[in-house]
Amino acid sequence: MNDKSLRVLASIGLGVGGALGLAGTFAPSASLRGLAWGIDGIALVMACGLLTLRFFRMGQEIVAAGFLVFAIGESLLVSSAAMDLAQSAPSFGGGVGLWAAELALISVPRVFPMVVRLLGLAAALLFAATACRIFAGAQITALSQPLPFFTYPVLVATFVGWIVTILRDRAAVARPSV
Repeated sequence: MNDKSLRVLASIGLGVGGALGLAGTFAPSASLRGLAWGIDGIALVMACGLLTLRFFRMGQEIVAAGFLVFAIGESLLVSSAAMDLAQSAPSFGGGVGLWAAELALISVPRVFPMVVRLLGLAAALLFAATACRIFAGAQITALSQPLPFFTYPVLVATFVGWIVTILRDRAAVARPSV
């Protein structure tokens, strides 16, 4: 797969994931929410797998590791997408904890523009707070307000920044030497 195809496919995955993730949050029924979040999660895992490869090839190992951690966290979340929200809380806590870690790994290196990095770091802090509260025993679900509910738009704004940056990036991907 050439770099342009990889960038476009990863961007589509991020876009579908962001759009359906938000749509699922406002879905009128649990079954529609589960469907939206299931497709959202699959699209994000696919996108993150591709971006892991791309950034690793570019020599950006920390960012690549961030996308790998994102794929793992999203896999945990998609496994409980169709579950009752209260029953999925422990998996949700683990997933958003991994989201916090991946957002930090991707946002600290100077790969994305500063505004995108700041959005990612803000989302990381908010998801870390959510995960800590769940791990400490708080009864928080994916739709609890204010957190994590109001963090999702920050996450999706970060996705938009990633998409724009990735689609504009025409840098040649360095192949690792053997």
